[in-house]
Amino acid sequence: MLELLAGCSTILHAGDVGDPAILAALGALTPGSPVIAVRGNVDSGPWADALPATVESELGGLPFAMTHRREDVAPAWVKRSRVVIFGHSHRPELSWQSACLLLNPGAAGPPRFHLPTTLAILTVAGSG
Repeated sequence: MLELLAGCSTILHAGDVGDPAILAALGALTPGSPVIAVRGNVDSGPWADALPATVESELGGLPFAMTHRREDVAPAWVKRSRVVIFGHSHRPELSWQSACLLLNPGAAGPPRFHLPTTLAILTVAGSG
């Protein structure tokens, strides 16, 4: 499934990385493109301490925010972002709150909790 990420301009990981080798493998799929990750509840140790709890940035001019748990989504993010990405539940979710897309891509790693293996590909076109 991860081969679907080859050619992406940016890879976002909403936490529960589990092993820093995962981030290296994702980076190898998109040489020269960033892999942006936040720390999840299973991420621990010095490598994980280097991961931020939240990220606010832009993708192709589109403001986005990312955190691991939906409960940690700051209400202000929905007002100033077009996309808010979160993980934690490993359950895919897609919904709109006003003009902001709330997205949980699920989990592309080993299946857990009897949930399917999933990921999301977001295409940014036009101006944010």
